[in-house]
Amino acid sequence: MPGCACLPGGPSHFLLVKIFTMPRTLYQVDAFTSKPFAGNPAAVCWLDEPVDAEWMQQVAAEMNLAETAFVHPEGDSLRLRWFTPAVEVDLCGHATLATAHTLWQHQGFPQDQTLRFETHSGTLTASPLGDRIELDFPIAAAEETPPLDGLLESLGIGDFTFCGKNAWDWLIEVPTADDVRRLNPNHALLAPVTSRGVMVTARSDAPEYDFISRFFAPAAGIPEDPVTGSAHCVVGEYWSRKLDKKILQAYQASPRGGEVEVEVRNKRALLRGHAVVVAKIELFV
Repeated sequence: MPGCACLPGGPSHFLLVKIFTMPRTLYQVDAFTSKPFAGNPAAVCWLDEPVDAEWMQQVAAEMNLAETAFVHPEGDSLRLRWFTPAVEVDLCGHATLATAHTLWQHQGFPQDQTLRFETHSGTLTASPLGDRIELDFPIAAAEETPPLDGLLESLGIGDFTFCGKNAWDWLIEVPTADDVRRLNPNHALLAPVTSRGVMVTARSDAPEYDFISRFFAPAAGIPEDPVTGSAHCVVGEYWSRKLDKKILQAYQASPRGGEVEVEVRNKRALLRGHAVVVAKIELFV
């Protein structure tokens, strides 16, 4: 019998001894959307204490979502780490939003409490804002630079308006929103010419949004990310300067789609969005 040891003896002496530990609970949350089966799914795992990074990576691979977040107490704050199915990442917006929603709704944290997370990217906060969540994230602006050989070709981009890069990702502006929607990258060619991923953006052709974008990260094991909070720090800062606006409405035009409000304030990005829990998972390893 899986998960048990059977002691010898007749039927009247049959005894089962569990050899697994108490299950850990994970929640699957759709982030940057107010309806299930849209936005960007993330798994969130609450830990009472730190665990081995190899185990977290194995769990993330098992969940096979863009990111799995692991959070545990650390002094007066919380330690938060994010893993794709392939690697640990330094910054992730949608899984942070998912974590905050889970802690308020299912882990007993007061729903009016601002949460402080210690991460590889410094201290991040998540605050309740009506029925939305507001994340306070750093901005690592993209500096204009010529595209690497093969970058545009792997994306199928001909004309472009801007190409730049920060420490993690490329940012490319293309002439129209239709150019963004029509992208069909060759991920095998794209992965070797990106350190993590590439954001492709254009001014929106819908009046309710200022810009649209898509995000591809095959080098991190994510062919296309449905909605990328950390990318909106960069794309939001870019369009804030270009449109001379501090608060912008954004749509990530992935097949699932998602909405993000971005406010640029004091070299920080305030990202605002909704989240919906869609599943509760018990992990027995």
